[in-house]
Amino acid sequence: MARSVDVLVIGGGPAGYPAAIRAAQLGRKVLLVERDRLGGECLNYGCIPSKALIGAGNFVHKARKAEEFGVSIPDISVDMAKLQEWKEAIVERLTSGVATLCRGNGVEVLLGEAAFTGPDSVHVKTSEGEEDVRFGAAIVATGGRPTDLPAFRFDGKRILSTKEALELPGVPNRLLVIGGGVSGLELGTFYAKVGSQVTVVEIMPQLLPGTDPEAVRVVGRTLKRIGVVFHTESKALGWKEVSDGLLVDIETKEGPLKVPCDLVLVTVGRRANTDGLGPEKAGIQVDAKGHVLVDKQMRTANPKVFAAGDVAGPPYLAHKATQEGIVAAEVACGQPAAMDVRAMPGAIFTDPEVATVGISEEQARAKGVEPLVGKVPFAAIGRALTMGEHEGFVKLVADSKSKILLGAVIVGPDASDLISELVLAIEMGATVEDIALTVHPHPTLPEAIMETAEAALGRAIHVLNRKP
Repeated sequence: MARSVDVLVIGGGPAGYPAAIRAAQLGRKVLLVERDRLGGECLNYGCIPSKALIGAGNFVHKARKAEEFGVSIPDISVDMAKLQEWKEAIVERLTSGVATLCRGNGVEVLLGEAAFTGPDSVHVKTSEGEEDVRFGAAIVATGGRPTDLPAFRFDGKRILSTKEALELPGVPNRLLVIGGGVSGLELGTFYAKVGSQVTVVEIMPQLLPGTDPEAVRVVGRTLKRIGVVFHTESKALGWKEVSDGLLVDIETKEGPLKVPCDLVLVTVGRRANTDGLGPEKAGIQVDAKGHVLVDKQMRTANPKVFAAGDVAGPPYLAHKATQEGIVAAEVACGQPAAMDVRAMPGAIFTDPEVATVGISEEQARAKGVEPLVGKVPFAAIGRALTMGEHEGFVKLVADSKSKILLGAVIVGPDASDLISELVLAIEMGATVEDIALTVHPHPTLPEAIMETAEAALGRAIHVLNRKP
């Protein structure tokens, strides 16, 4: 006999487990099926482990710069084995926490792999056997996975995905990164800081494609200072084994190159995890990349089935996934919810960090809005100078008529934390006047936000104002 549940959630990542917990909070009988580890790729093989390593790399980098402050720290070294143990302890603590939350909220967790057998049923394979499950509603939250290239297929030993790159037992002497996007630069920066010679190959005209070019230039300067070599408008063509490692052929705008390395990290995009799920058996529509098509309520073509997170399409952000998962659960339980987000922030953990929200100057003009722009460098902010972290700036984009904030870019220290004030401002329809009149404590980094709002209005105190 097939078991029956009110809500079935397939996938226990940042979309799946919040969806399961929310549905259980709303009084439903919930079954969460996860094929690997609770927490999904973000917690186990992505966001959390990468930020743990990046944090350690930043600590090493600051220690090496400590003489600028009159502090001498001799013989700095990195024990990767111990660092990996520390990172895994963090991951284990968080995955255990997810399991505890599921249990405490009455969510039943089944480790196995689910595939649809009909519009309201799945078949689940576990290590202990197989069973059929019927559901009143289902939420697909199977996430995504890294994509490789025909000439650079993942083998986990020489050609790595981000997963293997986060688990290396030692620091490679030479690392080639294919893809100068978020993951490539985050991990490339970490390995450069702990001793690798890093080369980055990016096919687009700039690193971090789609990111504010001024912010990217700031990041590029730091990359050069820490010894990272990068080639834009370039393509990795193939590789071969040589006596001392690998030799990669690269086509650049200056001509062909042969780059020696020990490992190749491929970070060229992601693909939805719908293989083997059998979406067609449930009447679910997917696009050419396997993404499940949904509406604003996260509902698929099958009114009983919802999808959330990376499997429902880009941007591939854990915080977006969580919000979508909660919306899907509430709609599945009869609540009047929808994915109605005015401001979806993004954070890039390079050096310095980059955080964005809303639209750019160019996007504003494309919408027929004349932008009002304010920009203040962190070099004008006392707190940033006392930290020795004064690279970068805050930029605000507003409607020149209404003064309503439309977008923001922060590149600099703690940008990923600072952006939340501006996310809230956009969600609440705040103007730059509102931000400028909000007193910020001194000396702090958020003062840069207040000062930038003042600059947009032409009345900044600590930088020269632009002449009309």
